[in-house]
Amino acid sequence: MYRRSAAAAVLLAAALTLTACSSDGDGKAAADAAGKPKPPASSPVPDPADASTAPTAAASPDAKPTGPVLPDARLTPKTGSFKANEKQYLSGRVPEKTDPAAVLQTGQETCQRVERTAKRDKDAAAAAIISGDVTGAKDAIEFLCPEQKPVLAVAEKGFGDSPRTVPAPGTYRALTQSTTCTWEARGKDGAVLASGPETPPKAGDRITATVPAGTTEFRSTGCYAWVPA
Repeated sequence: MYRRSAAAAVLLAAALTLTACSSDGDGKAAADAAGKPKPPASSPVPDPADASTAPTAAASPDAKPTGPVLPDARLTPKTGSFKANEKQYLSGRVPEKTDPAAVLQTGQETCQRVERTAKRDKDAAAAAIISGDVTGAKDAIEFLCPEQKPVLAVAEKGFGDSPRTVPAPGTYRALTQSTTCTWEARGKDGAVLASGPETPPKAGDRITATVPAGTTEFRSTGCYAWVPA
């Protein structure tokens, strides 16, 4: 009886030791996995945990691939055919070993985002392009949704919150209704030539900035994007 009890105790101790080792290994693996940076869901950067090396489209829809691309003669979908404007959009944009339809879908989704936003607020659509919230808009609109060219035209005249050097003198309006929007125009010696708003804006107020001649840097915070007034 004593021998059976002793044997059982030895087996129990061994089992506990194995369980602890296994648990430590799983915990370490989980910690290692948690420590790896995960790209945002919308990022084209591969997940560090994914060992796949499948070719991808250009890192940004605004930029064309730097490596080998499919020649125009091979820009064909697996089924059906591309329209002439779709082939124009895809020309020079599809990396080798990449499905052209997948690249086309990226452009179509960009158009859909612009169209949905512009339907509610054209200023918001232009601001999204200026700020980079919507990427690849220039070529997508040019070839896939030309009816949105007025929105693109506004966006191409605008600029974002980042410091802007030697801005053209004139009056600009902020494409935001934020009450935290502030701005200032500085000259060569760093002196503030103008700033605003003069009074704290209220929700819904239209915010404008007047950039005087001689401005060498325009800075703003919380204003999102600016276009000529």
